[in-house]
Amino acid sequence: MTDHCLLRWQPTASLAAIRARAQLYAAIRHFFATRHVLEVETPILSCAAVPEPAIAPFFTHYHAPDASVKTFFLHTSPELPMKRLLAAGMGAIYQITKVFRDGEQGYRHNPEFSLLEWYHPHWNQYELLQEIDELLQLTLHCPPAEILSYKNAFSHYLNCCPVSTPLHELQKMAENSGYYQAQNLSRSACLQFLMNQHIEPFLGQECPLFLIDFPAEQAALARKKEDNPDYAARFEVYYRGIELANGFEELTDPKEQRERFLADLATRQQQQQPLFPLDERFLMALQVGLPSCSGVALGLDRLLMLQLGTDHIHDVLTFPINEA
Repeated sequence: MTDHCLLRWQPTASLAAIRARAQLYAAIRHFFATRHVLEVETPILSCAAVPEPAIAPFFTHYHAPDASVKTFFLHTSPELPMKRLLAAGMGAIYQITKVFRDGEQGYRHNPEFSLLEWYHPHWNQYELLQEIDELLQLTLHCPPAEILSYKNAFSHYLNCCPVSTPLHELQKMAENSGYYQAQNLSRSACLQFLMNQHIEPFLGQECPLFLIDFPAEQAALARKKEDNPDYAARFEVYYRGIELANGFEELTDPKEQRERFLADLATRQQQQQPLFPLDERFLMALQVGLPSCSGVALGLDRLLMLQLGTDHIHDVLTFPINEA
């Protein structure tokens, strides 16, 4: 039986923090309204899941009136349905929503968290970075952002090149940094580990920093750069060592997108992870035609943490996972 004397019923966030979240959302909505970016809503449940190996979705079962049972996934991002809206001609759009990722918990992670995601058709990443910079200055009262390339970050902090340094050297660096059996790591996993250990904590200490042009291995749903296909038009946003946002100049080629999804599924199978159905409706939308566009996902809980000067996500959540 549950010992009710040990249960906590109060919110972990203060009432002031809860009010601050409401004020933050109102400011964001006003920001986009003045720029004629439309707020949209897409389903939280989906019949498919993005097969990215580093992300684990929650799933549930729907019992239909005809007695059939279907598996649905709680979205890890609203990206795919929002791109379907772009393909339908919706124009610039944004969404404030809850997203879900299994296994994520810590002082900056909760498996259910709040995300701001938005897209601009016919914008490149630099135009979108300017708008992100304006939003951060509005909400955090911070200085204008700086830009650093992924390649230059590795050169400065680790004295190596992320795309030309041999894999065995990256694995040795990871092993020397405390990763057990680093010889089994892929290039992408090595780069992510080294980034987490040696680069991220130092980024954006004085002002927000846009880390741009990730290696192609970490392109996710970003298009590769035409002038240097070893890199992709992907960026991340950091402030005071905290990763705030992840964005792309979006991949619009349906053939390449399917190939990337299949490669991710193969990686999941090799790692003995669950396999998920591909989002064929999203791929159909790409086939019809997704306009060139840039998009970004920004973590609202972390943005509020920075705004309030707190180091733990529980301070901005009403009821985190262990008390939900």
